[in-house]
Amino acid sequence: MRYGTTTTTAVILMALVATAPLTAGAADTKATTQEAKTMVTDSWVTSKTKISLFADERVKGTQVSVDTAKGVVHLRGKVDSAEAKSAAGDVAQGIDGVKSVKNDLQVVAPAARKAVDASDSDIAKAVGTRLAKDAQLKKVGVRTDAGVVTLTGQVPTIGVSAKASEMARGVPGVKSVKNQLAFMK
Repeated sequence: MRYGTTTTTAVILMALVATAPLTAGAADTKATTQEAKTMVTDSWVTSKTKISLFADERVKGTQVSVDTAKGVVHLRGKVDSAEAKSAAGDVAQGIDGVKSVKNDLQVVAPAARKAVDASDSDIAKAVGTRLAKDAQLKKVGVRTDAGVVTLTGQVPTIGVSAKASEMARGVPGVKSVKNQLAFMK
């Protein structure tokens, strides 16, 4: 009997030792699966929110830009009324998987829309003027296409690069910033 118990114990211990790496790999797989699930969920939430905004007659879906990160929906753009802004936030909050909504929609009457929408040359000039006030950013190149600002040139550090992006984002009419700044060696 004793021999059978020892053999059984040895077999069980060997099985546990052999499966330990598999168990560790399972933890990594689980984390990777969770990351993929989060990414799929975020894109699903973005798509579902856009579809719901287009379907809601209180909001013009074409006026709203939607991004989602870790369940937080970010609404941007210009809408015709405060009611449309509120409705867009409510629609987004009602989507399954939404943890919170960051509603950065601007209320701009249709008649005033042209005055608010700055031209690309005006945006580039305003960003350039703002950056020129900082000694480290004077030589940064600025291009604008459809409200998207592209920053080019060289800066001393990543912190200065981030500062340039933030300064450009603060200019009215800027939809997004592409930071292509290189770091000096």
